[in-house]
Amino acid sequence: MSNSISLTFPDGSVREYDAAMTGAALAESISRSLAKKAVAYAVDGVIRDLSDPLARSGNVEIVTRDDPRALELIRHDAAHVLAEAVQELWPGTQVTIGPVIENGFYYDFARNEPFTPEDFPAIEKKMREIIGRNKPFTKEVWSREKAKRIFRDKGEAYKVELIDAIPEDQDLKIYAQGDWFDLCRGPHMASTGQIGNAFKLMKVAGAYWRGDSNNPMLTRIYGTAWADQAQLDAYLTMLEEAEKRDHRKLGREMDLFHFQEEGPGVVFWHSKGWKMFQNLVSYMRRRLADDYEEVNAPQVLDHSLWETSGHWGWYKENMFAVTTADEEAEDKRVFALKPMNCPGHVQIFKHGLKSYRELPIRLAEFGAVHRYEPSGALHGLMRVRGFTQDDAHIFCTEEQLAAECLKINDLILSTYADFGFNEITVRFATRPEKRVGSDALWDHAEGIMGGVLKKIQQSTNRIRTEINPGDGAFYGPKFDYSLKDAIGREWQCGTTQVDFNLPARFGAFYIGSDSAKKQPVMVHRAICGSMERFLGILIENYAGHFPLWFAPLQVVVATITSDADDYATSVVKRLKQAGLSAEADLRNEKINYKVREHSLAKVPVILVCGKREAEENTVNIRRLGSRDQQSLSLDEAVASLADEAVPPDLKRKHLT
Repeated sequence: MSNSISLTFPDGSVREYDAAMTGAALAESISRSLAKKAVAYAVDGVIRDLSDPLARSGNVEIVTRDDPRALELIRHDAAHVLAEAVQELWPGTQVTIGPVIENGFYYDFARNEPFTPEDFPAIEKKMREIIGRNKPFTKEVWSREKAKRIFRDKGEAYKVELIDAIPEDQDLKIYAQGDWFDLCRGPHMASTGQIGNAFKLMKVAGAYWRGDSNNPMLTRIYGTAWADQAQLDAYLTMLEEAEKRDHRKLGREMDLFHFQEEGPGVVFWHSKGWKMFQNLVSYMRRRLADDYEEVNAPQVLDHSLWETSGHWGWYKENMFAVTTADEEAEDKRVFALKPMNCPGHVQIFKHGLKSYRELPIRLAEFGAVHRYEPSGALHGLMRVRGFTQDDAHIFCTEEQLAAECLKINDLILSTYADFGFNEITVRFATRPEKRVGSDALWDHAEGIMGGVLKKIQQSTNRIRTEINPGDGAFYGPKFDYSLKDAIGREWQCGTTQVDFNLPARFGAFYIGSDSAKKQPVMVHRAICGSMERFLGILIENYAGHFPLWFAPLQVVVATITSDADDYATSVVKRLKQAGLSAEADLRNEKINYKVREHSLAKVPVILVCGKREAEENTVNIRRLGSRDQQSLSLDEAVASLADEAVPPDLKRKHLT
């Protein structure tokens, strides 16, 4: 066979083919039924158009529409159909960019009159019409001159600008679906009909061209698309549930915190919210007490420290620089509010001579840090400018590194389990394109981390592991820990990052067994990450229905009549003596009103007391979210609630 190549199939078989053969012809050669289901093919994991020639040897797979990888193609193709629909309905509208995003896609349009959600029914109807035409996606490579001339003649000025931005060494691809075409890198499925009708337009927003506020404002239309209607319905149901659980809404209802314009991106904690915050910190302190030394590094440090660490060069646009208010001050210097704790911890490690016998040294800090986030990116507790990290840095020898990473893994997983998170993904992020340190150092660090990942895989079946190429920190590889919440959303929280570089930059060392200076390995680790964000996740995960041990207000004692006021006050006293957070509601209101009000505030337990309960020394227990009631003696109720309110880590200690 002339110009033949070898293809390895998923079953391990190897066959020879003509390099000019297309992916579609390959699928047809295997079986007609497979060719009908195929939407793309992959060589060495890279998705390609079915019309592309095989070209080279490698591992080959035919991608069908029910393959998870096809979902991105469905959404990409839907974005193109959205753009065609808009231009058919409103000629003269310019299309700009339309990428795939998590759970969907968007397209930015330039039009004198912005689109509104009221336009969605007409657009969706037109999209279904275009999908029904089932026009094939075809690809051509144009010269820059031809592409610019044609788009300029169409009045597509933004496309002309995009063409100028494409590097000269890259092909300029044009994808067409019938008469409509667009500039696109691809790949696409075989035809518009393969998109299906499981899509929905979600919202509109303003977006500056290329994200620059000096450029014109465009209208961005967001959509979602799925492989079938069942998946779309499940996603829309999840969104409805997420809206009910929105931590900002629950934060208002439970009187936990608020935000205001005078402090953008920083939290105003109310009494109950601050109690929750301190409950979380107290829990984490107890978990660290046996292994970590808690420290506190300064909030404001001279910018030279951040130049040494590399953050000033790599991260300056996200840092807050500060100077003295008096411009004429003799000691005026440029400082930075710390965006992270690591340089401060290196300074603490360096203070005084350290011996190999002292390693590993684990320094922990609940450090307040500040990072600039664009105002449009701020989102309640989930995305802020000022937050607290449950940060720690371990200084150890290379021989201790693997064991330390495994120890951190056990701590992270058990912490998540205490809060009810049992579906965890650990992603191993490897060297990024922009990084510090030699390739040999990266090879060494990634080799150790890869070995640790295998042990994590073998240790439990409740976590998934993945490789995330190129997503490591600029100073070293890392593990990122993601947890899945009650409605199936994934949140990245914990991290373990290996760093052979920062200790060298700061000249940190210890004295080895041979009395020579040795450079320690530094491990950056966080469990909650941002304590504020973790609290936001917990609020939404529990929908405000916190377990008793974590609730800011655990019990309300509500009276039916004023005859029980003295008794209710004594019940609150007993509860507090048992370590519970309790309040009395003695207002002259009907009991149903009181119960409803405290239920809306998500109080886990309401003890109802009337004249009979006062006479019999009992209480009537009502649980949040339940219509059932239980009558117990006061002694039994206090003992039961006190036991339930013991945090899980303390329960484990009592058992051992």
